[in-house]
Amino acid sequence: MRSFGTLSFGHYGPLGGGHHLSAGDSMLQAIDLAQGMDDLGVNGISFRVHHFARQQAAPMPLLAAIAARTSRIEVGTGVIDMRYENPLMLAEEAASVDLISGNRLALGVSRGSPETVQRGYEAFGYTGSQDPRGADIAREHFDLFLRAIDGEGLAERDPMSPFGGGTGLQRIEPHSPGLRTRIWWGAGTTATAEWAGRIGVNLMSSTLLTEADGTPFDILQAQQLDAFRAAWREAGHAGEPRTSVSRSIFPIVTAEDEMYFGGSAGSDQIGVIDGMRSTFGKTYAAPPEVLVEQLQNDAAVMSADTLLLTIPSQMGVDFNLRLVENFAKHVAPALGWQSTLATV
Repeated sequence: MRSFGTLSFGHYGPLGGGHHLSAGDSMLQAIDLAQGMDDLGVNGISFRVHHFARQQAAPMPLLAAIAARTSRIEVGTGVIDMRYENPLMLAEEAASVDLISGNRLALGVSRGSPETVQRGYEAFGYTGSQDPRGADIAREHFDLFLRAIDGEGLAERDPMSPFGGGTGLQRIEPHSPGLRTRIWWGAGTTATAEWAGRIGVNLMSSTLLTEADGTPFDILQAQQLDAFRAAWREAGHAGEPRTSVSRSIFPIVTAEDEMYFGGSAGSDQIGVIDGMRSTFGKTYAAPPEVLVEQLQNDAAVMSADTLLLTIPSQMGVDFNLRLVENFAKHVAPALGWQSTLATV
């Protein structure tokens, strides 16, 4: 594990006890948390994207704000649902955030996960899918997105334009060179992981895998990472791809930690999501020395170069920053991590 960061749903709404977290509160707290994590030398902050829900449904303005207020930390998503996206507009936005951040974007995209509505992407205007989950729309959108960020000409220039005539195909602007190396595909199956390796993007392995044969989750996930890397090499891509996994990990350092997370540790779970039998990873909650041993025995955590901690963002900046700091101080170094502050 060379780097770690956080992954948040960005939930807002009623918190109980008469407390309420607004959408504005959620975004402003995310910016504050990112600044604190940047000061700690943590590598990245990412947000889940769900539409028709009280979460970070439109992440690009938030990522741009964080990029402008930080200097080292990667800003990203895990993941943007490509069924809902105009691929050329997303390409423009992604390039803009990448340029603002100084190439610190880590944009995770995929077919997306189940939403709170049925075929919500059709309400966004993307109809005609022949797949019950809209996977064909997602792949078509992603293909055009990649062509756009690669700088391919996509629209015929107007020789009579008052803004500068010409001929030939024009690329979208702005363009951020090398952006493709900062794109991640979120995969829930080995087949999609291999596909990501063949087309040459990084792999963000899902918090669940749509496989359930009794094999422990971490082993299944490590096998997925191996298959991805093999596909990358066979396709002849240069360099080494990046890989990430996410885990719910809570170092128990104080009595408050024990109160909140003392009974949270569990085992892998089997369930059905999106109509498919799936394996879900377990939650880790223990004193730091126990966590180190447990995570060193997690095959996927040790195989991936990046670990994303899923955090309870609705509990506020101070709480989550302390959680992240405890992991950075007491657990991460034993897994091979080194703060970005050490390289400055």
